[in-house]
Amino acid sequence: MNMTFEELAGLPESSEEIKRIGLPVYLYGMGNGGEKVLKWCADRGIKVEGVFASDDFVRGQSFCGYEVMRLSQAEEMAGEMTVLLGFGTCLPEIMERIDSIEAKHPLFAPDVPVAGDTAFSKERFFADIKRAERVYKRLADEQSKRVFMGLNAYKITGKLAYLREIFTDSEKPSPLLELGSDEIYCDLGAYNGDTVLQTVRATGGCKKIYALEPEKRNFQKCLKNCAGIDNTELINAAAWSCDTVLDFAGGAGRQARLEKNAGKRIAARSLDSVLNGRAASYIKYDVEGADIPALEGSAYTIKNYRPKLCCALYHRCYDHIDIPLYIDELWDGYKFYMRQQTYYPAWETELIAVP
Repeated sequence: MNMTFEELAGLPESSEEIKRIGLPVYLYGMGNGGEKVLKWCADRGIKVEGVFASDDFVRGQSFCGYEVMRLSQAEEMAGEMTVLLGFGTCLPEIMERIDSIEAKHPLFAPDVPVAGDTAFSKERFFADIKRAERVYKRLADEQSKRVFMGLNAYKITGKLAYLREIFTDSEKPSPLLELGSDEIYCDLGAYNGDTVLQTVRATGGCKKIYALEPEKRNFQKCLKNCAGIDNTELINAAAWSCDTVLDFAGGAGRQARLEKNAGKRIAARSLDSVLNGRAASYIKYDVEGADIPALEGSAYTIKNYRPKLCCALYHRCYDHIDIPLYIDELWDGYKFYMRQQTYYPAWETELIAVP
């Protein structure tokens, strides 16, 4: 049964619940995600007492001024405590470890952005509730509506239980796309070629593939991994709203991203420029926070050819609202489906749009 917007309004926001519980707060995890959770706490007046990591990661290191402890050390020091999750994972053994910690201690996974600085806010969500209601009404099946409402419940509360209720794993690419061997496929954010390979395996081959990847080491891996695939054009550039040069941050991981004043300069292309008026039948977007600009750079193609779309919805905290509404402005004939892969926190959320 779907949660209602009225029920969402009654849910406690994570920061207020953490304060209400009143236990010492400890961060679980390090890295970029941990830094963002620490900032989230500082912005909301939540004091973090310490940081712990899995036993196999603790090597006497420090993180943001905290000595990194093992869980057992944190428990011995604090006794009862509230735990904040500061990293993402889809590994079953790590997710089970998180579940076991949640069984012992109040645990929250604040919805901080993968890209940008704007974290989710219940107040902001309800101040512009009509946009969320528009997305909900446009979703094509009950599973999508459950995902959308469960996702919002998680974002408000930070509780992983709402995510576990909406995990909807399926093969990739989604069967909802009904892909065939005649696809003209555009992969925006091709990484090391993994999604190109997935699509080729699913279809038996494509009529034409265009793949854009900005990070040089990822691009070299993409070249190597896709070397045997016919009719493939690989482009070392970021997907953007126009052809330009942009600042770029990060290494060869999945979270390499566009970022102002980052020091590294890369080429950026609009898909419309790459295609130069030619058709596309399927476009995948996974561009680490540049999703709306990449869609803007595909506007001609979407309006004129109405390709099937698969869009990541988790880089920015309101992508699950902003991206469907932007696509709807380009062409209002799409059927929208929303799916949530098994992941802590709410990463790997996908929008499937089919004409």
